[in-house]
Amino acid sequence: MLIVGLGNPGSDYKATRHNIGFMVIDELIRRHNASKISSSSFQGELYKFQNHFLLKPLTYMNLSGESVVKVKQFYKIEDVVVIHDDLDLPFGALRFKKGGGHGGHNGLKSIDSKISREYVRVRMGIAKPTHKGEVASYVLSPFSATEQKCLPEWIDKCCDAVEFLLTHSLEETRCKYSQKAMEC
Repeated sequence: MLIVGLGNPGSDYKATRHNIGFMVIDELIRRHNASKISSSSFQGELYKFQNHFLLKPLTYMNLSGESVVKVKQFYKIEDVVVIHDDLDLPFGALRFKKGGGHGGHNGLKSIDSKISREYVRVRMGIAKPTHKGEVASYVLSPFSATEQKCLPEWIDKCCDAVEFLLTHSLEETRCKYSQKAMEC
C-alpha cells in the first residue's frame, strides 16, 4: 500500500492547515521507524516499513499527482491512500471514502488526473474561513493556538486509523474511526 500525506515542502508551510497530511506521515514514519528510500525521480520523500510505502510529495500541493504516479508505477502499487485537509468538514473531523470528486482541492485534482479517482481518501477537517475569498490564505496559515493543543491527539487518531486500514476494510475503518469534529 502507498500512503500519501499531502502538504507543501519548506519551513514556511510546516505547521499550516494544508500540511496536516505531512504531519500524519511524519508520525507514521516515527511510529514504524520507516526506512528512507532515496530517489530524486520520485519528487518526494519516500519511506518504507514492512510492505508499505509512506510518501510526502515535494512538488507543492498543486502537482502532488506527479510524485504519486511515479512511486505507484515504479513499485507497481495497486492500493493508494491519500491523507489530506478538507475545508468542507469541521475542525478535527475524520472521514474515509474511496473515489469521489476533488472538491476544489488542487492536490486531489492533480492525483485524480494522474492515477484516477479510485483511491482511499482520509479526509481531515480543517473547517472553512469566515469569508470564501480567504481560502488560499486560510489553508496556508497555521492552526490556531486552541487547535494546536488538539493536533497531537487528532494526528494520533488518524495514524491509528491508517494502521487499522492496513489489515481491515475501508468500511470497518470508517465505522471505528470516523469522527464528526474535535472539541479543543
